Amino acid sequence: MTSLRPVIVTGAAGFIGMHVCERLVARGERVVGIDALTPYYDPALKRARLERLKHLPGFSFHEIDLADFAAVTHVFDEAAPDRVVHLAAQPGVRASIDDPITSIRANCDGFVTVLEAGRRHCLAHLVYASSSSVYGANRTLPYSTEQSVNHPVSLYAASKKANELMAHTFAHVHKLPVTGLRFFTVYGPWGRPDMAA
Repeated sequence: MTSLRPVIVTGAAGFIGMHVCERLVARGERVVGIDALTPYYDPALKRARLERLKHLPGFSFHEIDLADFAAVTHVFDEAAPDRVVHLAAQPGVRASIDDPITSIRANCDGFVTVLEAGRRHCLAHLVYASSSSVYGANRTLPYSTEQSVNHPVSLYAASKKANELMAHTFAHVHKLPVTGLRFFTVYGPWGRPDMAA
């Protein structure tokens, strides 16, 4: 069932984000995409994904940095979404080691901006991307959501664990409905070049 209010998809120019936008539009949703088009990998690939999306009926796009609270608030105020799919992040374990400031700004500052903007708009649901990296030093297989994730082994993993804690807090304090998805290796057509072997 579609809503009269749009869905905001952050990371819309990313691999997963592009496919989510396509599926949402295909089922009749209006979609507002947000992406900063950062150069973690060639932004030309992100622009090519956007070319696939920009002609879809009901799709619009904003190139902004999620850590820019004023810009994000403006998009939320204009769109008045009832759901958000938050997929934007600075990916990569190595990137978090080489440039921790960028990783935390994108993954933590950006996420709390989305949470707060979502709270102000009384979202019906916020789905966000966590990561299997939160399992860190855990050696028990298969992994389970019941297992402790208190021993991250990279700053990227720590930032995703922080996301889970922030989401839990907003759910508890503000009754914001949230669902986190711990993605493992995701691949397929239009995928990230650094994920191909």
